Amino acid sequence: MSGGEVAGILVAVFWAILVSFLAVALFRLAQTLRAASELVTRVTEEAVPLLSEAGDTVRSANTQLARVDAIASDVQEVTANASALSSTVSTAFGGPLVKVAAFGYGVRRALGRDRGPAGDDGGDVIIGVPAPVPAARRGFSARRRKG
Repeated sequence: MSGGEVAGILVAVFWAILVSFLAVALFRLAQTLRAASELVTRVTEEAVPLLSEAGDTVRSANTQLARVDAIASDVQEVTANASALSSTVSTAFGGPLVKVAAFGYGVRRALGRDRGPAGDDGGDVIIGVPAPVPAARRGFSARRRKG
């Protein structure tokens, strides 16, 4: 065997190994592409129903939100009506009740003066407000001090 024949055999073996390596790489690449295609197909088959269900859920949520909006507007209307009723009741009964209480206070004071000074202790209370205490009982003179 001459040097040229050995070199030819080495080149042939090198090309055979290279072709074998490329064939294995292409075979594995084909398997990977097949697996990826199957994965995409399965994901597509499962995603389409999920997207359909998500659309149904969004439509249902919109319906519920419309109902909640209607309820909220009704509650707002009821609140406005209650506020108006409260102010009407306050206006209708508040003034006369204060007048009746003031009249009762005046009557009690008038009857207390008939009993004399001992009957008027200055402690009458009407609607949470104490009656004025005379200056002599407060412990200081009624005249103003110059300061």
